[in-house]
Amino acid sequence: MLIKRGEKIRLSEVTPQWLYVNRRQFLTGALGVAAGALVGRALKEVAWPARSVQAESKLNITLKSPFSTNEQMTSFNDVTHYNNFYEFGVQKEDPAKNAQRFRTFPWSVKVGGLVEKPRTFSVEELQQLAPLEERIYRHRCVEAWSMVVPWIGYSFNAVLKEVVPKPEAKFVAFESYYDPGQMPLGRYAGITLPYAEGLRLDEAMHPLALLCFGMYGQTLPNQDGAPVRMVLPWKYGFKSIKSLVKIELVKKQPPATWNLTNSSEYGFYSNVNPNVDHPRWSQAKERRLGEFLRRPTLMFNGYADQVASLYAGMDLRKNF
Repeated sequence: MLIKRGEKIRLSEVTPQWLYVNRRQFLTGALGVAAGALVGRALKEVAWPARSVQAESKLNITLKSPFSTNEQMTSFNDVTHYNNFYEFGVQKEDPAKNAQRFRTFPWSVKVGGLVEKPRTFSVEELQQLAPLEERIYRHRCVEAWSMVVPWIGYSFNAVLKEVVPKPEAKFVAFESYYDPGQMPLGRYAGITLPYAEGLRLDEAMHPLALLCFGMYGQTLPNQDGAPVRMVLPWKYGFKSIKSLVKIELVKKQPPATWNLTNSSEYGFYSNVNPNVDHPRWSQAKERRLGEFLRRPTLMFNGYADQVASLYAGMDLRKNF
């Protein structure tokens, strides 16, 4: 094995993690390199790596957001092998097995609707849109379980500022990628695809609403929403739509997949709220992935100081 010091490695020489862990066939593409901590170094010289098919590249980013938590991170193995991504199967372990050949390069995201400057971004253009200093967050996330993940991304409002919402825009609609050829198990998902989600415009503009490209110091694994996804840490996990391809600003509340599927169980807002039970179970406590004991669920998943003002005066039992 040839071993080189980090500062002498060229981008073209880096072997992606999926290759040296799984020993699968090498797939071409430009890859990034982990060259050490960046604190105190020239941050503006750091670029995001291009993404090839299934190439999980290292990202040279070690900064934290003001919103970051100091809680212990959930293990990378747990976060990448216990997923909801129904296009690749409905069991939690299915996406890790079935998404490995999902093609995520080239990739583009169309942003339009009620905006002054509609645009289609390549994922590489999106990656470069916001300052590097805003690109890492370590957040709690809650779904049927909870976890602490070091997401890498930036506030989604950078995209909205780029396209300039029109005054009549009140909501943001999101749509994920769906290809029955690559995702044959989607026909058994029991939900309408492509997956759709939505936010009020003020929610989408909040700095805690994140557009993410990576986690744990590398680009997103396919089963976790590659190559670009939303992360909304004060809401239940199904709101954080994966593998984005379309974003539209609209006047009326847009469709959201689980809300359409069963509106009595899944509200449009889906804010983490221990005081509102799911019809089939209590949400007062949660179990963190990798742990046995349950812990009290925090209002807005612990981000009440940041986001509670968005819902001032609202009945959060009715608008769940």
